[in-house]
Amino acid sequence: QVQLVESGGGSVQAGGSLRLSCTASQRPFSNFALGWFRQAPGQEREFVAAINWLGDRSIIADSVKGRFTISRDNVKIEVSLQMNSLKPEDTAVYYCNGGRYFDTFRPSDIWGQGTQVTVSS
Repeated sequence: QVQLVESGGGSVQAGGSLRLSCTASQRPFSNFALGWFRQAPGQEREFVAAINWLGDRSIIADSVKGRFTISRDNVKIEVSLQMNSLKPEDTAVYYCNGGRYFDTFRPSDIWGQGTQVTVSS
């Protein structure tokens, strides 16, 4: 059973930066990809970004495009989410998901425990 461990959350003022990391314990299947979702209080979980195994294809949600970037390190089976120019509306619990990447990212039921990101105005 693959496990995902997130790190890097915290509190920051608007305009600041944070870097989240998600490390997988193994590569469970081909086309294994890692992505990020977030869930704010009272809202549904929403997609943020994902990247394929080779790291040459990625998707970024429009709401964070230009501010967030995603990258991966396959030696560690790790994906990072660099978040710049943070806004209060970015406040949420951020979850890592281990899915597949074909034409787009297909999430699975493999989730990390989540890490809190709080942006104050």
